[in-house]
Amino acid sequence: MLIWIVLAVVLLPLVALALAVRPVLTRLPGLRRAAVALQRRAVEAEALRETAEALQQRAEGVQRQLDTTSGRLALIKAKRS
Repeated sequence: MLIWIVLAVVLLPLVALALAVRPVLTRLPGLRRAAVALQRRAVEAEALRETAEALQQRAEGVQRQLDTTSGRLALIKAKRS
């Protein structure tokens, strides 16, 4: 009789643990796919950020050229007047 009590005290928690862990283990492949997709999107976002920074620098350069050209145009108009 004592053996049955010991077995019940040991085996019932193990069975409960196995039943609690089972749903988590069945979701692991889906979670792994989601993690890989998120990592891929993070890489894409980083590439887009770098592209945006490059475009920002180019826009600043074009703005400087535009300012220089506007200044020169103003000088030319002032000389003609």
